[in-house]
Order: sequence, then structure tokens, then C-alpha cells
Amino acid sequence: MSPSFSSLSHTDMKSKKNLTRFTYEMAAFEGWRLCVSRAGTTFVRYFPDKKLGGPRKSLAAAERALKELKLVVDNAKRTNGKLTPTTIKKAEKILADAV
Repeated sequence: MSPSFSSLSHTDMKSKKNLTRFTYEMAAFEGWRLCVSRAGTTFVRYFPDKKLGGPRKSLAAAERALKELKLVVDNAKRTNGKLTPTTIKKAEKILADAV
């Protein structure tokens, strides 16, 4: 089943760069998906509405995590064009602590 955009009418509920709004009509998942790819590494985290108290709160949590994640990966040193293992661990911790 493919995801669809939320039926919420508020303009903040539309997908934006690095954040995608997901709703599944036949499943229990509704929320935001954060996805950032840098230097060959992709970071993904889901921010469920149910766990975070609704679509606006899940969006706020996703936006906070995105801001912090970008600060770490965009300013990180690279080795042979790739993120270092330390940077990857820092980024993964940001995402793990975000929900």
C-alpha cells in the first residue's frame, strides 16, 4: 500500500524538504518521516502522531530533529568523501533520542 498525503487542510501539514507526511488508511500509522542523505549515508526516522500527541506535535519533533541532524552532518569532517563513523553515531543518537 502506498502512502498518501494527509487530508488535514492546514498548510503546515504538507510534506516539505526532508520531511514527508504519511497516512495509511488501512494501517495504524500516521505521522512524519524524516529522511536526510549526506555523503553516501541516509538517515531515516518516523515520528508517529499517536506517540507524540498529534500531527502538529509530531511535526514539531521532526523539525527539531531535522535541524539538529543537519547541524551535525552538514558541518562534519569527511574522510574520502564519506561521513566519519563518529558523525554517523552522533546523527543516529539524535534520531534515537528524538522520539
